[in-house]
Amino acid sequence: MKALVALSSVLVTAVSLSAADSGTLRKAPELAFNVPGQGQKLLSQYRGKVVALEFIFTTCPHCQAASHVMSKYQQEFGARGFQALDIAVNDNADLLVENFAKEYNVAFPVGWTPRDQMISFMGFSSGRFVVPQLVLIDRKGFIHYQTPALEDPEWDKLMKEDVIHQHIDELLSANASASRSSQSPGRVALAKK
Repeated sequence: MKALVALSSVLVTAVSLSAADSGTLRKAPELAFNVPGQGQKLLSQYRGKVVALEFIFTTCPHCQAASHVMSKYQQEFGARGFQALDIAVNDNADLLVENFAKEYNVAFPVGWTPRDQMISFMGFSSGRFVVPQLVLIDRKGFIHYQTPALEDPEWDKLMKEDVIHQHIDELLSANASASRSSQSPGRVALAKK
């Protein structure tokens, strides 16, 4: 009987953890932003790609370095369906993003949006936050990874270059596997034998 109670306790815990995991995924809200020379874009236009969305200040050295890293990832993963986006939210961002993209040789779209739209998108309860803020979104438009508003151990962990690389690769692989299995279930069944 004790073993049965212990087993049921383990099962309840496992179900709770998986429910919490599925509960942490949330649909990315729509986000409108402007890209110089291209006009207004919507985040939903990138559905079907794995998106790394960074909210930045064009004047922030950490953001400039993060944009350089994302340019490397865009070149490495772009052919697999990856899209990096930088969205500036600092004052006068509309006047600064074009020069930012040129000066730092950013290899993907750099746009701008008002700060309050970023705060709403991220679900922050206050106007205090650090930059860059990173969100990784799967091909179906669900957020898998998001930095917290303020720097803490979780923010530091997610912003490490190797961790970002691993998460992007995982999302690209998971999405590719899911799309292959829905297109040809026979091949997947054979591969499992």
